[in-house]
Amino acid sequence: MDDRMSHRWAAFKGSPFFPATVIVLILGAAAGLFAGSYTYAMANPTPHRIPVAVVGVSHETVRGRAFAAGMEQELNASLALRFEPSLERAIEAVEEQRVFGVLVVRGADVTLEVSSASGASVAQVLSEAAPRVAPRVGVRLTVRDMKPLQRGDPRGLALFYITLAAVVIGFIGAVQLSVNAGALSPWERIAFSAAYAALGGLSIVAAVDWGLGALDLPLLESWFILALTMFASGMVFTMFNTLVRRWAMLPTWGLMVLLGNPSSGGAVSWPLLPSPLGEIGRWLPPGASINAQHTAVYFGSHQRLMPFLVLATWALVSCVVFLIWRERHPGGRSTVAEAA
Repeated sequence: MDDRMSHRWAAFKGSPFFPATVIVLILGAAAGLFAGSYTYAMANPTPHRIPVAVVGVSHETVRGRAFAAGMEQELNASLALRFEPSLERAIEAVEEQRVFGVLVVRGADVTLEVSSASGASVAQVLSEAAPRVAPRVGVRLTVRDMKPLQRGDPRGLALFYITLAAVVIGFIGAVQLSVNAGALSPWERIAFSAAYAALGGLSIVAAVDWGLGALDLPLLESWFILALTMFASGMVFTMFNTLVRRWAMLPTWGLMVLLGNPSSGGAVSWPLLPSPLGEIGRWLPPGASINAQHTAVYFGSHQRLMPFLVLATWALVSCVVFLIWRERHPGGRSTVAEAA
């Protein structure tokens, strides 16, 4: 009986039914993980710690303190208050993306300056909470949006969508090169990955800006960010295809889609994400891409180097791993010739 079962198991493992069964089980689990990861991150965004600048000689008055405390209680979160000597300094802090809004206190008059461009979801929760707090603490409240979103993107989701497109098409392109151009040498594969990334980045800019007019994108900078994102995503798949071969889609999908996109800060700003996701997201390609693109579109004079370094590091490490262990990759002329 044991020999018969062993023989059947060996036959099953050697048949196409074994990998097909594994794929069925993996896809069944992946569906739940996919839905769960996005629901966990985005379905009920909750503020945790929101940096806000405070301006005014009376910011330490009883009413000023009471309003800040009321906001924290209403949001069930901590306002990280940064006291600035002038409104100009506070606006500069917004431009540098160190704070998400400005609170100007003048006696019983309070002005809340939100910045939708800094984070639409954060601006929304601040704008909704402040009017409920003001009557309780006896202040006259004015709420203004000091840096609104572009007219074609009222919910601030367009940057998330174009980054999602760059990430997904990036590794799908690498999959297609492996399937349909398996004989490419390692350097040819890298070159063609860069080529479809460059063309794809320009195509996204053309569709979203020139075609739909949803965003006014800075052409060269946005094109470069999208192309670098697509290239990094494609090379991440190529790296995993070298390391784990036919199962490469599993770690790629898990890293870029299950973890990277929900934690990117594109659909829900980082202060509203669960804390671990908010910290992890900016070190993954989707989060770095959205960070760079968001700054390019809304805070162009304060662009930062770190998101570009994150994207470049993922691309470079993936290329190096692929080149070092290129003999393990299922493509290449020698491998295809041997298979033939």
